[in-house]
Amino acid sequence: MIRLVLLDIEGTTLPISFVRDVMFPYAAKALPALIQDYTNPTVVAARADIVMEYPGQDPLKVCQDWMKADVKAAPLKTLQGLTWRQGFEDGTLQADLYPDVPPVLKAWSKGGLRLAVYSSGSIPSQKLLYGHTAQGDLTPLFEDFFDLSTGGKKDAASYEKITATVGLPADEILFLSDIGAELDAARKAGMSVCQLVREQDGTVPRPGVAQAPDLNAVSSQFGLPVA
Repeated sequence: MIRLVLLDIEGTTLPISFVRDVMFPYAAKALPALIQDYTNPTVVAARADIVMEYPGQDPLKVCQDWMKADVKAAPLKTLQGLTWRQGFEDGTLQADLYPDVPPVLKAWSKGGLRLAVYSSGSIPSQKLLYGHTAQGDLTPLFEDFFDLSTGGKKDAASYEKITATVGLPADEILFLSDIGAELDAARKAGMSVCQLVREQDGTVPRPGVAQAPDLNAVSSQFGLPVA
C-alpha cells in the first residue's frame, strides 16, 4: 500500500520548457549583478566555493560555463536560487505546472497520502516554485523537500536516506520521475516507481518500469485517491 508519494519536479510536475526557457534565462540575466554583491553572505560563500575549486578563474565565467553544460554544481544552484527568489517574490516568475498536477496533489493530500519532493534544484528553490504557482501556494501539501544535499538522484543510497527520514518501509513509497536512471536507483532502494512520460516533453520511456502520461493515470494504476 502506498502511503507517501515522492515527486521529481522538472518533466514530472512542471514542463521542462518552463525551467529551460523561463527560469534558466532569468537566472543567467540576473547572475552578473548578483555575483558582485559582497554584502550578501550567501553570495560571498558561494563565490568563495567557486574560487576554491577553480582558483584564478572568474567565478561568473565558471557559473556561465556550468549553465551551458547543465552542470548541477551546488554554488550555481545557490546563486540561481537567489535570483529566482527575487523573480518569484516580485511576480516576474510564476510556475506554470502541468494542469493535472494541482488537483491531483490536492486529492492525494486530502485522501491521506503523504507527499514529498526530491529535485536537483535547491530546497529553497523548490519551495519558491510551489509557493508561487498559477494555482496558488501548494507548499502546504508537502511534508518534506529533498535536494542534492541528500545525495545524487541516480544513487540508490539517496533514496535509502529519504526512506529513513520519512520513517516508512521503502515499498510504501512511490517515486515519480521522468528520468529512467533515477527510477532505477529508487527501485534498487526498494521503492515503488512510475515514470511520467509527458508528450509535451518528449520523454523517452524506460523499459521495465510502470509508465503514466499524467498524475491522473498514476492514481488509476496505483489505486490512489482520484481528483
